[in-house]
Amino acid sequence: MSDFKLISNFKPAGDQPEAIEKLTQNLLAGKRHHVLLGVTGSGKTFTMAQTIARINKPTLVLAPNKTLAAQLYNEFKQLLPENAVEYFVSY
Repeated sequence: MSDFKLISNFKPAGDQPEAIEKLTQNLLAGKRHHVLLGVTGSGKTFTMAQTIARINKPTLVLAPNKTLAAQLYNEFKQLLPENAVEYFVSY
């Protein structure tokens, strides 16, 4: 499996470094299910991408609607351009 390579001009800021560290530690410790809460524009997708790159494992991200699924897909494609990013919408 190839490494996940995150491409971004931004660095984690605010609460992101702590969230990324805790998510990474918990996932590597085998805790599989997580909820990341934050207001609109707080960097949840960036935090997820940072965590995915650190754990270096295929990841399933669920979205509650088609609009958000498409937005997540586009952002993950930009942040992880060298990795497979796919999405499926069930009607």
